Amino acid sequence: MPAVFNKFGIRFQYPENWTLEDEGSARDQVVTVYSPGGAFWTLMLRPADTDPAEMASAVVDELDQEYDDFESEARSERIGDVDTIGFDVSFICLDLTNTAWIRAWTGDRHTFLLMCQAEDREFEKLENVFRAMTVSLLNHREVNRTN
Repeated sequence: MPAVFNKFGIRFQYPENWTLEDEGSARDQVVTVYSPGGAFWTLMLRPADTDPAEMASAVVDELDQEYDDFESEARSERIGDVDTIGFDVSFICLDLTNTAWIRAWTGDRHTFLLMCQAEDREFEKLENVFRAMTVSLLNHREVNRTN
């Protein structure tokens, strides 16, 4: 049975054996769900007037500064009924290649930034889990408006 997160005006399902952390301020809310192996799915919510392209680019810039052998490719992707923009990235961390998706979009009340990251072998195993979590989020009425 999947666990359910329902806070900050969003709702999504995630594997019950994963660990969830959430924090919020007056401006931002962040929810991160960690797999037992260390992969994570992080969602940041900002006010709807925040530019999703700028949010995604800022994350890529930070990762590029932090990691060696960093590569990124701009991506636009339709997930369910939502058009997202962002990047697919890879980088070396602790001698392991890591893969991440960065996707951003604007909903009715928030701009969303999603980042899914794992070591490559784990990413291959968890890609469908990341997608299922994202689809469960996007099926919630507040986040499914596209721009």
